Amino acid sequence: MTRVLLEGKKIGILLESDFYEHEIWYYRYRFPEEGAEVHFLTRMWGQPSLTFTGHEYKAPFVCTESFENMSDEELRSYSALIIPSAMVSDRLRYSENLAELPPATDLMRRAFAEPGIVKGIICHGLWLMSRVPELIRGRRLVCHPNLYGDALNMGARYEDADVVVDDDLVTGRTGAQAGAFARTLIEQVASRSREPVGAGRRS
Repeated sequence: MTRVLLEGKKIGILLESDFYEHEIWYYRYRFPEEGAEVHFLTRMWGQPSLTFTGHEYKAPFVCTESFENMSDEELRSYSALIIPSAMVSDRLRYSENLAELPPATDLMRRAFAEPGIVKGIICHGLWLMSRVPELIRGRRLVCHPNLYGDALNMGARYEDADVVVDDDLVTGRTGAQAGAFARTLIEQVASRSREPVGAGRRS
């Protein structure tokens, strides 16, 4: 029997409309192949479910789980959180109160304070972090070429590669690299589960 790498692990993927279908479908099937429990999370706006549409084919995706009001305990139950490509992050960075962080950005702010959670950001996903550049400053990453200036303005150390790993941060160039990005994220989550407590973390 083939050994799965992520048995008992939870992976959260943020979602909104204008997602890149090939990427989201890949995650939907690839992570469970390794034994992971996958949760697609969004801002539910008080609704029991929301149907989002993809960017390329307008494919529908029904989402029923919210990241709003997530407790610290629930947040720590995730081994990884992913901000996907396309327009998802731009939609999720909307805030009706400009003085407050968008809920999705605040979720990632809290996740960055948890070194045990692998943070995955691919392509235009970096947009979601624009309000909290201090979390990206000094970190090695890659993003969509169109966000190169954004990455520099946030103080990131841009690397010209398909996928970049900087400790608990895994970044990918575009949705076209979703396979390599997912493979790297799987490896990072699996390797952390084999480490002694406190090993390989940022001080």
